[in-house]
Amino acid sequence: MKKLPAFTAALTLCASALFAQESADQAAIDTRGYIVKTGDKAPADFQLVYADGRKTTLRELQGKVVVLQFTASWCKVCREEMPHLEKDVWQAYKDKNLVLIGVDRDEPLEKVQQFQQDMSITYPLALDPGADIFGRFADKKAGVTRNVVIDKQGNIAFLTRLYDPAEFKEMVKVIEGLL
Repeated sequence: MKKLPAFTAALTLCASALFAQESADQAAIDTRGYIVKTGDKAPADFQLVYADGRKTTLRELQGKVVVLQFTASWCKVCREEMPHLEKDVWQAYKDKNLVLIGVDRDEPLEKVQQFQQDMSITYPLALDPGADIFGRFADKKAGVTRNVVIDKQGNIAFLTRLYDPAEFKEMVKVIEGLL
């Protein structure tokens, strides 16, 4: 009979440990799906392959302000935001040490190229097979339409989610301040 309380205590301890780990895992994902936060060093150990075949890494872009726009052709909100990124970020700052890259989530090359043409954007799109790059910044179950602004030292300076005109204006001000 005395073994039952010991078993119950051990079971309770195991359940508590599992709950604590799950809570810690959830705490690492913010309410908008990010697993990174402002001030963090941006994950730089991946390669971006542009739709035109060129390649780069975040390490190669250090010394520039980098905006990674996570997007997809099927995303209505992404399509709403892209003309603003083109005009208010890319065209305004492309000659001022800024790099804007649309990182297209898990779509084939032909679809990404058509998407870029359909949207009439001139900033480059990169491929993200399996959403592996996306997964370095946000939970893979989280949605696209997000921007990650990275400063010249490789630190995350600003994060957006969805297209909110007020947040977008705030992002542009942050970009201006970094340049």
